[in-house]
Amino acid sequence: MGAKRLTGMRDFALEAYFSRWSGSVRHNLAASDSETVGMADLLARADPEDAARWQDLRLAYTAPRGAPWLRQTIAEGYEAVAPDDIVCFAGAGEGIHVAMHALLGRDDHAIVIVPNYQSAETIPRGLCAVSGVALDAARGWTLDIDAVADAFRPGTRLVAINFPNNPTGKILERDRFDALVALCRSRGAWLFSDEVYRLIERDPAQRLPQAADVYERGVSLNVLSKAYGLPGLRIGWIACRDRAVASRLERLKHYLSLCNSAPSEVLSNIALKSGSALLDRNRRLADRNLALVDRFFAAHPALFAWHRPEGGVIGYPRYVGAEGVEAFAQRLIERSGVLVLPASLFRSDLVSLPDDRFRIGFGRANLPESLDALERHLASARG
Repeated sequence: MGAKRLTGMRDFALEAYFSRWSGSVRHNLAASDSETVGMADLLARADPEDAARWQDLRLAYTAPRGAPWLRQTIAEGYEAVAPDDIVCFAGAGEGIHVAMHALLGRDDHAIVIVPNYQSAETIPRGLCAVSGVALDAARGWTLDIDAVADAFRPGTRLVAINFPNNPTGKILERDRFDALVALCRSRGAWLFSDEVYRLIERDPAQRLPQAADVYERGVSLNVLSKAYGLPGLRIGWIACRDRAVASRLERLKHYLSLCNSAPSEVLSNIALKSGSALLDRNRRLADRNLALVDRFFAAHPALFAWHRPEGGVIGYPRYVGAEGVEAFAQRLIERSGVLVLPASLFRSDLVSLPDDRFRIGFGRANLPESLDALERHLASARG
């Protein structure tokens, strides 16, 4: 039975691509996370309270919403969100799945800003009517708020955004973000905001507020995987000040992971309490790596057009070589063992998006080796 018939939606193209290649390539230049830390390093950051939790930990079921002390720590990262407004999940993917099912029904309509993480589009499309509004590549990937307004229908219940954006690294201008919040408020729509790359901006002055802080129908998604570099913990969360929605999120989670891993909750609490040190390290690494990426693309203007990302640890350059980006990415894997993600993995079923881009990641310490491998590949192709 094919995946489409099995799930009712198309394959998760990006994750299927990673599954096919990530175990065999030598240089993963597509990674979307920051450099991680080891267990010893993380545990050394524990305060006495968390050190005792770790030492005395019993591997029992945990609270479905997340441990109260973990939700307290998470809530401290918001301005208007309380611990009871937080529901924890097994990563951001489960949070997206649950939120869309909690907020959307068969007679509703959703608007998804694209490009986006694929499930932010495909899950709503399995639930209701969906329209897409594309970021404008010709204008630095900004969002036309008038286009969003034009996409509204009488039954529009939700708008889904992702800033800093995956895959472009775009941070929406603050005045446009405020206009989008005002639009959603005037129409009574939920604003689902994927904020997993927040806190790792190039310029902190560009940092957007969290949707749950500034809008009573804001639904903020975050995770420890990206900015913190801790994807192995599989801890994400949703913040929403509507307690009825939080209750629906929990009830839906009962059918999925039920509860989080007890060790991961303790480790996540340690990570969040020492978040400034982890984030500072990852910002410095991203800045150093991005300077290398800048120089690399500047040295190859006949092949690449580079738009510098404003946030996160990923970018979305344009490939201008004659054979096209899909062939380029395939040969890069097969001949040189370097993985990038071509534009086909970010296609939308709602609107057309540029088909000449590819995603790279620059959050990991081994980026210089990966760029060297890419340079050798280009030299070999020229020779």
